[in-house]
Amino acid sequence: MLKLHELDQYEDAELVRKKTAAMFAGFVTRLDPDSEMFGEKNTNDQGVAFAGLEPGTMQFLDPGEDVKFSSPADVGGTYEAFIKQQLRAISVGLGITYEQLTGDLSGVNYSSIRAGLLEFRRRCTALQHNLMVYQFCRPIWNKFIELAVLSGAIDVQNDPTFPLVKWIPQGFSWVDPQKEQKAQMEAVRCGFKSRAEVVSELGYDVEEIDAETAKAAPPAFPP
Repeated sequence: MLKLHELDQYEDAELVRKKTAAMFAGFVTRLDPDSEMFGEKNTNDQGVAFAGLEPGTMQFLDPGEDVKFSSPADVGGTYEAFIKQQLRAISVGLGITYEQLTGDLSGVNYSSIRAGLLEFRRRCTALQHNLMVYQFCRPIWNKFIELAVLSGAIDVQNDPTFPLVKWIPQGFSWVDPQKEQKAQMEAVRCGFKSRAEVVSELGYDVEEIDAETAKAAPPAFPP
């Protein structure tokens, strides 16, 4: 939060500096302060002489007059590097990647963005199961079952496993689904994962998928 506040202050200060620098186009120096500028005495309300600039103007100076244009200091290429470094530090504090924070995908490839997303999804999975499910969903489910049993709406005496529930959070989409699905297929074939686990990672229930598949299957014709 502190870095976000300081970065906002820095960008405001840089914007004010740019605006201030743009207000000064040039300065006219005269050897004789009492001489007229550009052939005519132009002053503002405070008595300070000024002259205007227009596109395509060729101005002839009087003897002893010289024009020096303003050259305000510029941060140059350090501004972008500084902003990126601050945004990277902020993204680390938020637990997300720099690309997710800024939407800038210019410096990533498939491997780097996949590695960043894996770490981010581990964090999301921990928040889903340890925070949302354990601290929010489970108490509501337990209270619902308790009230349902007390009201006589359900009978769990003959089915002690009824109150058990399986929480399936929303799944994540991958950068290259074809490669990920092939890896999942190999994991199931080698016995490293079950088919139900793979379906759960996608955010679906394997029993519902099997029921929908069986329902949508074409009828078997007799030979």
